[in-house]
Amino acid sequence: MKKESANIKVGISVGDLNGIGCEVILKTFEDSRMLDLCTPVIFASNKTISQQKNDLGMNITFHGVDQATHAIDGKINVVNVWKETPNIQYGSATPEAGKYAIRSLKAAVRALKNEEIDLLVTAPINKKNIQSEDFNFPGHTDYLARELGGESLMFMVTDSLKVGLLTDHVAVKDVVSNISSERIREKILTIEKSLKMDFGIRRPRIAMLGINPHSGDDGVIGKEDDEVLRPVIREMTEQGKLVFGPYAADSFFGSDTYKQFDAILAAYHDQGLIPFKTLSFGQGVNFTAGLSRVRTSPDHGTAYEIAGKGKADPGSFKEAVFMGISIYRNRKEYKEISSNPLKRQKAKAS
Repeated sequence: MKKESANIKVGISVGDLNGIGCEVILKTFEDSRMLDLCTPVIFASNKTISQQKNDLGMNITFHGVDQATHAIDGKINVVNVWKETPNIQYGSATPEAGKYAIRSLKAAVRALKNEEIDLLVTAPINKKNIQSEDFNFPGHTDYLARELGGESLMFMVTDSLKVGLLTDHVAVKDVVSNISSERIREKILTIEKSLKMDFGIRRPRIAMLGINPHSGDDGVIGKEDDEVLRPVIREMTEQGKLVFGPYAADSFFGSDTYKQFDAILAAYHDQGLIPFKTLSFGQGVNFTAGLSRVRTSPDHGTAYEIAGKGKADPGSFKEAVFMGISIYRNRKEYKEISSNPLKRQKAKAS
């Protein structure tokens, strides 16, 4: 008799073939216990995966299939997205590697939309070499938002720390112009919904970090915190949301204030990711909240400097698989409870 969890198909895009993507994928599923937890479906080709495992000196077997629906439980499955043999140059950002990264991603997303896989875990890409006439996105998040629908949010998560971004892959000089009352409301609501639906937190407490140093110091170092952030936070609070701030970002994490909240909304990329990665590097997961499907990824990049050397740590990728499965299950349970009043009453009672 199969375990219920064995039916969860985890689709995997391989990312940049010249980086550590394939290495962390193969190292993750080299542990046979992972195959009791889920059925991995890698979107690449038999030849490419064979070359990668041979280059890395790994003793691992896999099962080639033509489509995800033919994946077999208990095996590492590889969907043959291409037949040719790409030229792998470890450590180099080549246009060819970018082309195959996008082919893998598009095939995986197509399978996700067609419900041939249950969730998606993406290995790291290079944001420059993926650019082309038919793919003009700054990264995974923006592409997935278009393909999967919903209000996407870059959400960096561990079991104890969750940081969302008000603006993500935006140049620092453009941050303020990309922040509006509407955007703040949208991101707060997306975080709140995700915490309830994806993480099972009934009454989420959300902290908002200030845009300017010291949250503007009453307008001395900028007026955006007083004129844009505070009115929205006040409005959300009046609606019964547990939203607090804005907090000065420089002392928020060092003083352990972050431990009082279920999630933090940072104003811009480095304001949120520097403390997140400092506190949890190698164990953190990048989760795209707010989409119609579940997508996670590790919290690191292509790591060209160690690619092909067998030195990559699969910890974050493995956590991305664990987190993706957990979110998938939580979301499924949330939908069942939400659609069944009796189950909802039982959940409240417990």
